[in-house]
Amino acid sequence: LDSIFPKHENFANRHNGPSVEQRKKMLETLGVESIDDLINKTVPQQIRLDKDLDLQDSVCENEILDRLNLIAKQNRCDWRSFIGMGYYNCCVPRTIVRNMLENPGWSTPYTPYQPELAQGRLESLINYQTMVVDMTGLDIANASLLDEATAAAEAVSLCFRHNKRRKFYVDEKINPQALEVVRTRAGLIGIEIFVEKLERMDFSCRDFSGVLIQYPDTEGRVFDFSDVIEDAHTHGSLVACSTDLLALALIKSPGELGCDIALGSSQRFGVPLNYGGPHAAFFAVRNEFKRLMPGRMVGVTRDVHGKKVYRLALQTREQHIRRAKATSNICTAQALLANMSAMFAVHGPQGIKHLANRVHNAALLLAHGIHKAGHFLVHSNFFDTIMVHMTSGVHDIYRRSGEKKINLRIYNGGRVSLRITQGWEWLPKGLHSTSSIVFQTQIGIMLYLMTQTTRRLIGVALDETVHEHDLDDLLYVFGCDQTAAELAAELGGKLEGNLNDSPFKRETDYLTHPIFHKYRSETNIVRYMKKLENKDVSLVHSMIPLGSCTMKLNATAEMEPISWREFANIHPFVPMDQARGYEELLKELDRDLCEITGYDSICFQPNSGAQGEFTGLAAIKAYHKSIGQHQRSVCLIPTLCTRHTNPASAQMCGMKVVPVKVDKSGSVDVVDLQRLAHKYSDNLSAIMLTYPSTNGVFEEDIRETCDMIHDLGGQVYVDGANMNAQVGLCRPGDYGSDVSHLNLHKTFCIPHGGAGGPGMGPNWGEGSTWYPSLPTHPVVPMAPFYLTLNPLGVVSAAPWGSACILPISWTYIKLMGPKGLKEASEIAILNANYMAQRLKGHYDILFTGKNGFVAHEFIIDTRGFEATSGVEAVDIAKRLQDYGFHAPTMSWPVTNTLMIEPTESEDKDELDRFCDALISIRNEIKEVEEGKVDRELNMLKLAPHTLETISADQWDRPYTRTQAAFPLPYLKPDAKMWPATGRIDDAYGDKNLVCTCPPMDDY
Repeated sequence: LDSIFPKHENFANRHNGPSVEQRKKMLETLGVESIDDLINKTVPQQIRLDKDLDLQDSVCENEILDRLNLIAKQNRCDWRSFIGMGYYNCCVPRTIVRNMLENPGWSTPYTPYQPELAQGRLESLINYQTMVVDMTGLDIANASLLDEATAAAEAVSLCFRHNKRRKFYVDEKINPQALEVVRTRAGLIGIEIFVEKLERMDFSCRDFSGVLIQYPDTEGRVFDFSDVIEDAHTHGSLVACSTDLLALALIKSPGELGCDIALGSSQRFGVPLNYGGPHAAFFAVRNEFKRLMPGRMVGVTRDVHGKKVYRLALQTREQHIRRAKATSNICTAQALLANMSAMFAVHGPQGIKHLANRVHNAALLLAHGIHKAGHFLVHSNFFDTIMVHMTSGVHDIYRRSGEKKINLRIYNGGRVSLRITQGWEWLPKGLHSTSSIVFQTQIGIMLYLMTQTTRRLIGVALDETVHEHDLDDLLYVFGCDQTAAELAAELGGKLEGNLNDSPFKRETDYLTHPIFHKYRSETNIVRYMKKLENKDVSLVHSMIPLGSCTMKLNATAEMEPISWREFANIHPFVPMDQARGYEELLKELDRDLCEITGYDSICFQPNSGAQGEFTGLAAIKAYHKSIGQHQRSVCLIPTLCTRHTNPASAQMCGMKVVPVKVDKSGSVDVVDLQRLAHKYSDNLSAIMLTYPSTNGVFEEDIRETCDMIHDLGGQVYVDGANMNAQVGLCRPGDYGSDVSHLNLHKTFCIPHGGAGGPGMGPNWGEGSTWYPSLPTHPVVPMAPFYLTLNPLGVVSAAPWGSACILPISWTYIKLMGPKGLKEASEIAILNANYMAQRLKGHYDILFTGKNGFVAHEFIIDTRGFEATSGVEAVDIAKRLQDYGFHAPTMSWPVTNTLMIEPTESEDKDELDRFCDALISIRNEIKEVEEGKVDRELNMLKLAPHTLETISADQWDRPYTRTQAAFPLPYLKPDAKMWPATGRIDDAYGDKNLVCTCPPMDDY
């Protein structure tokens, strides 16, 4: 049949860049006979996978999207969710979806470490920060965090760093998922959490670092807590406020009330529900705490021409510099989602206030009807959420809500559901039998269902998507025999309890900067988004060869499903039978990733790679605790061949970080490792390894290293950041690792989103003994066995993290199939070795394996140039911009070097262009070394060269305009990507810190 009716072209042929002919030429350059020969000389034979991956064969785009569409349709979008709890449906402007979310010009750039090529998204992020500062009334904000719950945990850490007190108050009326994440994170570093009513809090002992208050609270109440703030401040405690951006359009801001920290989710500013994520969390503080703030911050600075520009500010707080002493392990921002919210805010304060009043008025109107139906309103002041005490007809209300397909919040210790149905397939291997654990779980669910039906407290959270017919249906559910229109006519337009007529009314202005007033029409906002996009280098322009970042193809077919309404419009706390599509997708992705890695289970809750690290180490700590070995707290971390986030993640788990030396070959120094492992054997908890190492080497003795740690009672954590070199070739679960994380936004094609996010860092673990040590969730039962075992806690707000981007990785795996996935790893290794070979003789390759080959990335040594020419790695990075390329990873893991990772998606022509650029730059350095060019007035020191500079009337530089802007033949005036600014002055920006929009004259 195949001879006359052939299958569609294999997707791997489009994903993997080099053609068959190009591969042959590259192999000839390397002096190897075949790709198999190259892999045999690169990957240690003793860890090689000796079988094909047991995955479904590759399927063409149309077939897999048709199947995914069938899966998506199992998600019940015909149900309406009024659950709230930090997640609200919203009207996502289609122009933002099309021109930003679905636009690779916005989704595929990386963190703006080269700000001259990132001015567009930096400007958008500073718009976001300005919006947060305005709405919260505080002084400075970051460029977003991962979600509201982890932001709350970061607030607790900030308070502790400020005053070193190990007790912390949490208001009992915060969202349950935030409370549990706070408990998990605080407990690991020895901070004691006290959950208490506000009126019972006592700060006089001066033992409390701070307090976390939700405003409006989880029951919807708007209230005055100024007395608590005053008492806390009197006794040296800080006040953190978890809040709602839309509510702040009407009520006093945390800054006006006197809070020190404000945090929350910006999801309802133009981002879909996404079944829990990805969303951007906001975080703002008073000026005095700016150097304690976690995450990225965008600041205003100037370039060499004195022009106001943007850059990442105060980077010395972060883990890539401070390692274990960083303010947080977070190395990302949810930039793409923050930019969506920023564009939503660009519509202006009048539009935001209109939405807020519309939501608030709908809640007031509904509350009036509920009260007329004979039910009791628990709170008189609320914004969008009504807590109802049902006085009669409880079963009828439940029945009618099901009839109208409406989800409401039932107050039962935080849990939300009208029905709970679970599939036993989620049980780990060895627990599928009718054991006592399963029996107890079944009894627990039966008792839970019985108590659910008698609960009399219900929450209704309204949002901007509510229409008149929704109000009518809700009134019917609560037994009101009038419609919304009839109630409105009866009230005559005057709504009792309106916050605009209360002491809580906001008196201060917001979004006053002209940027929030300038772009009102869709024509103008589309042009604005395009103007910003055109300032940034992304994968649509050229390869982004950042080492350890895996900037590979994010295919359109993989990206398309994330904006399908069946994936995007599902509340994360709906009953499981309304999310069967997600359940099926998660099960399949779980099974596929387990097969790829050699592990037994996957946890999807971590919503970034660094969160995955934290979760894995926390699991190790919980495991040791479960077997009575509480003293194990030492984490061994090699100094130069592991990820920069590793020490910060270990510190967040309360572990003692002990650095291990690296030998001259770039591998772990085995002698030093043996010495330290035996020295700390009684307290050894874990070793954190990256494989292949960030030095670009497959270490030969990885299995022996794992065995050594196990023999001493420790566990092995293998960072999955470099999994792109292993898929189909070797598996961490086979060579001795116990727990790891995957960067789905690297190896499995989720885009980086402009600043490292959205990301996804699921964990996997070895063996059923790990199950008691994996995360759970306080609202949605993750699986039945979690109800009776003792999990480590909760690490993210949503039960399955950033679930809406998981279809990307699912689709990638199905499109590639086992052969395509293995081929991708092979081509990634081929591309890296081809580039290394071409650059030899011009640059030294810092580390190679025993046969002289590298893994999927490699480091070129530029340290010697400083002495011979005054040129540093940063000068090469800036000069590469003139050649149309984003620089490789600079000065990490080795200072003043460049780490290059081409990925499998780039073809030989692109690799050659990049190599030609680096070779040309080496020749420019040589001219300086030979004294032909001044050490300061040269093309490297004065790079990058903007269009404005090149086209200026006067030219006084000792080289031609053509040498500056078009140094190689492939650079053409009509196809060149110009840097938007001259070289950034980093020091000026930190000395004169401004993290909000500058005056319009500077635009």
